[in-house]
Amino acid sequence: MGTINTSDFRKGMKVQIDGTPFLCVEMNFRKPGKGAALYECKMKNLLRNTVVDRTYRAGQTLEEADIMEFTAQFLYKQLESFVFMNNQDYEQYEMTAEQVGDQWKFLKENMDCQIMTFDNNPIGVALPNHVVLQVTFAEPAPKGNTATGVSKPVTLETGGEILAPAFINEGDWLRVDTRTGEYVERTTAPA
Repeated sequence: MGTINTSDFRKGMKVQIDGTPFLCVEMNFRKPGKGAALYECKMKNLLRNTVVDRTYRAGQTLEEADIMEFTAQFLYKQLESFVFMNNQDYEQYEMTAEQVGDQWKFLKENMDCQIMTFDNNPIGVALPNHVVLQVTFAEPAPKGNTATGVSKPVTLETGGEILAPAFINEGDWLRVDTRTGEYVERTTAPA
């Protein structure tokens, strides 16, 4: 593993602090009138999903985190864990509901995802930015309610619930943004 100098700090870098992997989610450079330049960083703990503020002086170094990312297929949910399979070597990884978080709402069997591992243990999953899912339950829209911007909760085939426009019905296919959990558009069934 290499080291990263403060002059190479940037948003998205992955470093190791006291044996724990962190992701830099925000970095600001500040040069006070006196003294060395400062690098103010918001670092997300990749094991606990907490964010901490850290400040480093010019010339300091941090250890690069030994994080691997690869494409894996979501196989199935078993009780409170989710099972993924590496598409290259077919090794299976199990992640807890806490590690998957709210992304379970958009996880469909056989879906390709990006898995992040630290010391060969899975620590996070990234879904495609958009997924197409079928509506399994939607309350009927009241007759004559054609006002724009009216939304209602709908249940997706994964069991997750999102807000969608009032004209969405049971059986419709929706494109959903997995980053925000928002409805994007009504679409046709995937091929």
